[in-house]
Amino acid sequence: MTTTKKISLSEEELVRALKSQETIAIKALYDMYSGALFGVISRIILQPEVAEDVLQETFIKIWKSADNYDPGKGRLFTWMMNIARNLAIDKLRSKDFKNANKNQDIENNVDFIDAQKEVTFNADAIGLKDMVTSLKPEFNLVLDMVYFKGYTHVEAAEELDLPLGTVKTRIRMAIMELRKNFN
Repeated sequence: MTTTKKISLSEEELVRALKSQETIAIKALYDMYSGALFGVISRIILQPEVAEDVLQETFIKIWKSADNYDPGKGRLFTWMMNIARNLAIDKLRSKDFKNANKNQDIENNVDFIDAQKEVTFNADAIGLKDMVTSLKPEFNLVLDMVYFKGYTHVEAAEELDLPLGTVKTRIRMAIMELRKNFN
C-alpha cells in the first residue's frame, strides 16, 4: 500500500507559489482545501457528480485568477470559498442545469416514489395508454419507447435516428399534452 504525502504550505507560501504559477501550489491547494470547498459547493448543488465538476472548475478559476487575489482584502480561503460559492450558484442558475433537471425529474422521482411506496405501475388502470395513443404519432412513439418499453433517451434517439434534444423535447411536449387530461 502506498500513501501519498499531503502537501501543506503556509498561506504566504501558498499565495506566492500560486501567483508564480508553480505546480506545487495547485497540489497544496487541493490537499489543503478541496474538502472544505466541496462542502460549500455540495450544500448548493445536491448532485455529487455536478458538485465535483464545479469543484474542478473552482480550482481552474483559482489557478487562472490568482493575480486577482489581494491578501489585504481577506484570507485566501475566504477568496476561494467565494469563488466556489459563486460558481455553484452560477451552475444552479444555468439554463443547461435547469433543462437537465427538468428532463430527469420525472424518471428519478417516479422510481424513488415507487420504491418507497412499493407501487407497481399499471398504465391501463387510469387509461394512460389510451391517452398516449391519442397524441401525435411522433409523441406517441417516443413516450411508448421511453416509458413503456424501458428505452433510455439516448437509446430512443439512436433507434429513431433523431437528435437527443429532439427526443427530449418530444417527451416534454407529450407530457405537457398529457397533463391537460388531469386538470
